[in-house]
Amino acid sequence: MSQQAFQMSLNAALPSGGQDGDQDGETGLPFRSAPHNIEAEQALLGAMLINNEALDRVSGFLLPEHFFDPLHAQIFDVAAKVIQSGKQATPITLRTFFETAEPIDEQLTVPQYLGRLAAGATTIINAEDYGRTVYDLAIRRSLIVIGEDLYNVAYDSPVDAPPSLQIQEAETALYELAESGRYGQGFLGFNTALTDAISMANAAYQRAGGLSGTSCGLRDLDNKMGGLQKSDLIILAGRPSMGKTALVTNIAFNVANAYHGEEQPDGTIKTVDGGIVGFFSLEMSAEQLATRILAEQAEVSSEKIRRGMIDEDEFKRLVQVSQRMNQIPLYIDQTGGITIAQLAARARKLKRQQGLDLLIVDYLQLLAGSNKSQGNRVQEITEITTGLKALAKELEVPVIALSQLSRQVEQRDDKRPQLSDLRESGSIEQDADVVMFVFREEYYVERTKPDESKPEFHEWQETMMRVEGKGEVIIGKQRHGPVGTVMLGFEGQYTRFSDLAYEDRLPQRYD
Repeated sequence: MSQQAFQMSLNAALPSGGQDGDQDGETGLPFRSAPHNIEAEQALLGAMLINNEALDRVSGFLLPEHFFDPLHAQIFDVAAKVIQSGKQATPITLRTFFETAEPIDEQLTVPQYLGRLAAGATTIINAEDYGRTVYDLAIRRSLIVIGEDLYNVAYDSPVDAPPSLQIQEAETALYELAESGRYGQGFLGFNTALTDAISMANAAYQRAGGLSGTSCGLRDLDNKMGGLQKSDLIILAGRPSMGKTALVTNIAFNVANAYHGEEQPDGTIKTVDGGIVGFFSLEMSAEQLATRILAEQAEVSSEKIRRGMIDEDEFKRLVQVSQRMNQIPLYIDQTGGITIAQLAARARKLKRQQGLDLLIVDYLQLLAGSNKSQGNRVQEITEITTGLKALAKELEVPVIALSQLSRQVEQRDDKRPQLSDLRESGSIEQDADVVMFVFREEYYVERTKPDESKPEFHEWQETMMRVEGKGEVIIGKQRHGPVGTVMLGFEGQYTRFSDLAYEDRLPQRYD
């Protein structure tokens, strides 16, 4: 029997569903069957039965539920389990699992059908292509189901059900479907890993400043960390009023402002410098965050902006800076109280639609875990930090998450934070690649000011002069580099951190 004749006999054995132009027996109206390809399913199963290695080519993305025909789904499921148990899956070894199955028709039993599948297969070369076809059509069927649900719920939903809730549910269903094929890339050969390492080293060599990661715009911090590294979870912690949000908004603006991308031959945009920034502002509104960044860059006090106490020159500066900032790729999500799953879905969406090079979360303790961790805050924080680290690896971007510190810092004479001060869970320290603390001694010294008539006032004044306008970033943990303290300048009226000017770093003179 020829291959074409055999394929026709197989197709005749299984119902293929109605095609365009067929009519419903009751209404007489034309209907369409769901997208499917019985021939591709048969070819893939046949390839698996003659050579079990075909399963390795599709197991990373294909599941039994992706098959249109229920019998094919059952055959794939049983064959996969047999192969994964270390046995051979052939029509003979699978026969015992289908002997009691209902016959396909009066002349063809399922064991006989298995034999025909194997007899009709010739090679496993195209097994992955067949699997991709089956998978893609399954995704199309899922899209149809989501569309039908959206249509039906919109018609039948209660009057008091807000449409926004249905939109959110539909978005969630679509995001989950878009991510359903992500099972990782499996093992990489060491030669591939070496090539990637050399490429990273070359990029650092070619890039200004010699950084392997994305520059945060602060010289000394970049030198200590080598820039913000892809896939790193960076925890930035501190007590209230230390400047955590100020520092992270400075970094966000510096990275977005330096963004430069180049179009690749395939039409995608590759980031050459700076980066596209996603900012989850769980505490402040997008307007408050924008006002803060505007004040930093225009050098106008945010308090004066809010109270309308600015003069004409300051207003002109605000307008000029806002026009320049209007084009930077900085995206803000101001939704409060979201879960780590919702944050991950929105970050993936931003990555697909706009691109993403840096993700910032302000702050970690305002995120929620899943329902299973309710009532156990330690378990919830563990779930959040594990989820953020997994997201950093998945999206291949650095994730900076702000965190609160416990009050025990205030009980010590030296109020510089330590790793043990991280609040609520040891998983923050465990999951993070880098842990940094923001500390400003000026804040504490300022609050101990004695009366000017007292002798200790002069000592306080000297101490204040030493610490005024300075901040410390204490790197308490770094997987790929040294720990230590980086000194930064701090301009309180603009809530802005900057590089400190040292006497041994005077501007270079060119003759």
